[in-house]
Amino acid sequence: MQLDEPIEVKIYEWNTGGLLTRIEGLRAFLPKVELMDRIGTFTDLKNKVGCSIRVCIARLDEETNGLIVSEKKAWEMTYLREGTLLQGNVRKIFPYGAQVRIAGTNRSGLLHISNISRGRVLSVSDILKIDDEVKVLVIKSNVPDKIALSTADLESAPGLFLSDREKVFSEAEEMAKRYREQLPIISQNTILDDSLPGETLPFHDEAKLYANWKWFKFLHHNKPDNSNGDLP
Repeated sequence: MQLDEPIEVKIYEWNTGGLLTRIEGLRAFLPKVELMDRIGTFTDLKNKVGCSIRVCIARLDEETNGLIVSEKKAWEMTYLREGTLLQGNVRKIFPYGAQVRIAGTNRSGLLHISNISRGRVLSVSDILKIDDEVKVLVIKSNVPDKIALSTADLESAPGLFLSDREKVFSEAEEMAKRYREQLPIISQNTILDDSLPGETLPFHDEAKLYANWKWFKFLHHNKPDNSNGDLP
């Protein structure tokens, strides 16, 4: 959880509220509202049993040693990082841009008119149509929780999307790679809690791990008392 990275788990049970799995011997619950798929019936949940799903740990329950996990969070961390290349379909056209449904999901992002091309765009509807298949780049959003997309950053020359869209899409992988190379390097693991257990956890012994959870401890980080002037 401190590393804040997606992990793959296998679903072994379901109930009316969601799915159940285990992470290093601990029972973990995946609420149906945290699934990427739309869940309409109990059969939809039942069909997930036996499947492998990438999740992130969202919460810890110290009283029950249980975990709450989220597929949505893991998906966002994997695919919504700035510089990720996605495919999708145009779902709606607005005067200020187009709504693009990301392929294989129920998530949509905004391709703003200013991010369609580095050439002059007078009207979105003159360039994009409903159901158009597009490749888009995830860029930094100025609005929290909104997915901002761009095709302009996939152009190898200003205005290319307007004159030769297929060329833009054929060069999309290379242009996306160049975009990522220009992003500042930020370590994902720069901040770690220094109160991690010092003893070795029995991850190598699966039978012991599942049979005895006494090794699992919730540690509370207490800041040193510097009232006497001592250094920590």
